[in-house]
Amino acid sequence: METLILLLVTGLGLGALYFLIASGLSLIYGLMGVLNFAHGSFLTFGGFAGMEIARRIGAETWPQFILAIIVGGAAGALFASLTELLLIRPLYLRHIEQALITVGLSLASVALMEGIWGADPIYVSGPAILSEVTEIAGARIPNDRFLLIFGAVAILVGMLAFLRYTRFGLIIRAGVENRSMVTALGIDVRTAFTLVFAIGGLAAGIGGVLASQYFGYVSPHIGGTLLIFAFIVTIIGGLGSLVGAAIAAAIVGVLQQLANFYLGGTGDLIVVILLAAVLLLRPTGLLGKRAH
Repeated sequence: METLILLLVTGLGLGALYFLIASGLSLIYGLMGVLNFAHGSFLTFGGFAGMEIARRIGAETWPQFILAIIVGGAAGALFASLTELLLIRPLYLRHIEQALITVGLSLASVALMEGIWGADPIYVSGPAILSEVTEIAGARIPNDRFLLIFGAVAILVGMLAFLRYTRFGLIIRAGVENRSMVTALGIDVRTAFTLVFAIGGLAAGIGGVLASQYFGYVSPHIGGTLLIFAFIVTIIGGLGSLVGAAIAAAIVGVLQQLANFYLGGTGDLIVVILLAAVLLLRPTGLLGKRAH
């Protein structure tokens, strides 16, 4: 029983990490129709930015660690905003060019970060409590998993509240439905779309700092590795559905942990089989909508 509880909670922690990057992917695609293959670079850059704060002032206390998270999120948001302004904005409705340029940006950013920080992993640490464990029904669960789950829930609630209750959220949703009408009313939809990218980058940047705690290090390739599973989560949950992505992330994370333990390390294979089943049986995903 203790083992099952440990696998379930750590699986939710892993799923929370997937959601932190998948949420931005889902938000950007759902509202703007852009599949951004450079999204993993936002996470990596945020992780390195947080690492630099930890290197200079430390991250052993909660105020220092929270500052690292804020800086990592801001770095991801800045990178994402510049990507939208300089590369994506001229290519709306040109999906093949979008895919090619974001793939190119992903490769170039990895090379750039290798040039700045090197190709080897840089090991990081945080508040001591994150390296400790909490016992639940006999299961000793690492505390950093609880931090990941809290972070994912906060991001999900924040994004949903932003879209539903803020002026910019209403503009974004209206602009997606009828961009011409909103523009005719004198509202600059382009600013709102840049904000969507910034929010996605913010979530990814925060995910980069938290991922460095989960793995114990940050490297130029960490975002690319997580991006693969984030795409799987986004597809299973339904392209454009934040709630669907959250549900799918929990399923994928838990299933991966269970399969790795009980089925001889076949977690990745089981997740791919799940993806294939969803594409065959429900191509729109769990909560996705059919294309118009």
